[in-house]
Formats: sequence, structure tokens, C-alpha cells
Amino acid sequence: MTPQWQPTATLKTVRRRARLYHDIRQFFAEREVLEVETPILSAGCVPEPTIEPFYTHYHGPNSKRLFLQTSPELAMKRLLAAGYGALFQISKVFRDGEAGRWHNPEFTLLEWYRPGFNQHDLIQEVDELLQTLLHCPPAEHLTYCALFKQHTGLHPLDSPLSTLQDYAAQFDIQNPHQLERDTCLQLILSHQIEPQLGQLCPTVITDFPASQAALARKRADNPQWAERFEVYWQGIELANGFYELTDFVEQRERFEQELATRRRQNAPTYPLDEHFLAALEAGLPDCAGVALGLDRLLMLMIGATHIQEVLTFSVDSA
Repeated sequence: MTPQWQPTATLKTVRRRARLYHDIRQFFAEREVLEVETPILSAGCVPEPTIEPFYTHYHGPNSKRLFLQTSPELAMKRLLAAGYGALFQISKVFRDGEAGRWHNPEFTLLEWYRPGFNQHDLIQEVDELLQTLLHCPPAEHLTYCALFKQHTGLHPLDSPLSTLQDYAAQFDIQNPHQLERDTCLQLILSHQIEPQLGQLCPTVITDFPASQAALARKRADNPQWAERFEVYWQGIELANGFYELTDFVEQRERFEQELATRRRQNAPTYPLDEHFLAALEAGLPDCAGVALGLDRLLMLMIGATHIQEVLTFSVDSA
């Protein structure tokens, strides 16, 4: 059988991507946000239980295992700690096991950080960017808790775990009564709530459970909730942002908790990014940051039904 060598994206779509990147760069140039580039390879990674990294082995001097970045976040925060100021990056990122209509294991993120911004300042800028790129109306804002009550009648933190497990069972999940609370909540959000979001205008969800925001600050008035937000358009998650945690002691503790969760789930564990933690100890400025999926954004802009339509070569033909 002859290998499939032709691109999966049309020339028109590739040109549209180039225009998208041009418009993004112009948006940030007007705001004096510096474009940066950080390494794809790293000696450590974020131990988030729902994300699996790719890794390779470097065989030169000081040979070691290196991880392909699942996000440029930690390296960009090292630049923030070094005093680089407001910055953005358009970068390739890699996540193992993610393939489907909206997922490719290699994909492109736009990520940016704003010293001096809080969560609400950054949400406003995300809204301005989407209005610029999509020509869409201004976004609506809902809290995570209000959203769950509206769509399920359940309180995400106060409802008994058994109630959430029973609710999640309708999604044909194996062994639903062995699921942890956050897994139940993520299943309910993705299966029932997300498809209904952002139909008339982008939807911003704020104040996630603190257990789902390892890199975000907890709310000062109620530490059960974190200053994390997500943005949806036409039922698709586009962006995930934080008012960033700057306390290095708390950050290490949270990473250790996530490692413990991975062990409990019999998932592989990986070394922490000690360079990032050292930068955090040296001092990360008060800031907010967000990552936005550019492949998904382009899909929505051109009406594509599968991610391979916006990639020159998807994982099946790479």
C-alpha cells in the first residue's frame, strides 16, 4: 500500500492559519507584549493526572530523559521571574494518547502572561482577542458552581460523592463508583455541559474547584475555589487561564499532591521541573496567564469538522 503522503489541510486553510498567526502577532504588538520562544524539551513536567507526556532520551554529555512540553507554561514563567515582562508564545506542544475529532497528540497553543493582571483583567483581554479574530459578541460569564447547578441541579463540592458517581454512570463509564470527585465532575462537564456552552457568544467559566487548578491561586475569600477560568465557543473549550500561584512552597506541595494522585491511580510518575520551582522561589511577579488552542480556533473559524482538516499532516500521516 502506498503511504498517504499528501497533506490533510488544503492550501487555502494553510494560508488561513498564516493569516491567523499574523493577526495574533499584530494584536500583541499593539499591546507591547513580547513574543518569545522556549525549549520543547525539559527535564521535568507538570504531574497533572489527566495529561500524559511524551519523552525521549538524550545520549550526549550528561545524558538523561527529557520530556516534550505539554505546555510552555513553566519555561515562560521562568522568563517572568527573570524580569522579561509581558510575553506570548505560539508553540507546538505534545500530549500522549490524545487523538480524535478535536485532538491530535501534537498541536499548537497560544500562551501569554501579563504581569500586574488578575484573572478578570486577563479574561477581558481574551475576550478582546476573540472578538478581533472571530468577530463574535462579547463573552458571557458564569461561575463553575452556578453552571453545575443550572445544568444538573448538583453542587460540585457539597453533593455526596456517591450522588456524583450515580450521575456519571449515565455516560457509560466503566466502574463509575470507583471514580474520584474531580473525575466525576470532569465527566459531567465534558459530556453534558460543555456542548451547550458558547452558542450565541463565548462563555467564560470562572472559579473552578481548587483541586482542579494546581497552578492557580485559591480565592482569598473561599479557598475551596481557585481563580481559574475556561473559555468556550460553540461547545468547544478554547482557552484555560489562571491568576497564577506565586508561592513556591504551596506550589511544590500541590505538585506532590498530584504525584500522590497519580500513584493512587497506578499512573506513571515523572520528575518535577526543579528549574521552574527554583525560579518561583526566586520570585514570580503577580501575574495572570492563559493558553488558547489554535488548531481548535482555526477549526471553528473555517467550519472544519475534524482537526486533521487544519493540520498539514495529522498523526496518522506524519
